[in-house]
Amino acid sequence: MTVDQLLQALALPDSTRVQQRVPKKLLVEHGAATAQDKRLIQDGIDEITWLASLKPHLIGVPEHEDEHRHYREAAVLSLSLRPGTRPARLVELLHRAVPHPVLLATTVDDSLGLSVAHLRRSQTEAEQVVQDGPLMSVQVPPEGGGAAFRTALALANQPRTDLFALVQGWMDTIAALDAAQETGSFVPSTSRAQAEARHAALQQFRGLRAQAAELRARAMKERQLARQVALNEELRSISALMESLRQKLMVGGG
Repeated sequence: MTVDQLLQALALPDSTRVQQRVPKKLLVEHGAATAQDKRLIQDGIDEITWLASLKPHLIGVPEHEDEHRHYREAAVLSLSLRPGTRPARLVELLHRAVPHPVLLATTVDDSLGLSVAHLRRSQTEAEQVVQDGPLMSVQVPPEGGGAAFRTALALANQPRTDLFALVQGWMDTIAALDAAQETGSFVPSTSRAQAEARHAALQQFRGLRAQAAELRARAMKERQLARQVALNEELRSISALMESLRQKLMVGGG
């Protein structure tokens, strides 16, 4: 999937389009906490583009305000990195630098990553916002995630209660694509509770996979037969649990 294909999938109103290049110095001034971050921005980023601004009067979705946050708009940005650049830190810096929730498309070495996070008011600095909760991110498969994913991304298919719900909808859609990396099939979540259950199952699945890899390595080195048998039995139990979790991911976590 390319950035242009992403924009086609999002199906945003023409009135939201910005298509404006963002100078790297703005990210240096507002996002770089250390000299190392500044070097990473200068050396790793090729281009930052503000693709679209999703304001209530342009998309028909109300703003959101509660005691923790005030979403007046959301944004769609692209981040183009130079070959060989590791994106994780730069993606984090950009999300923290923009005062609105951002759906970010990051391209590097012919791959596309999508990320989004919630923001909240800073408890220590007036008029500042900070990331609220984990960053939701995923690498989009070369084929673009399939027609079902591209359909699910569309603005018209996101919750429209308010901008918080819209951002959460994109987070849940990205999380469903992340689950599809393990199941081979994209299945959108049908509710917030289902999305949360799937995300928890996915984290547990990946934790068990790492545990299984460690057990296999230990079993290969083990010389005592009884201990080998015990390790293999533990592996079988983990594999059975992983398969159960995989089924939950495939049917939507229910």
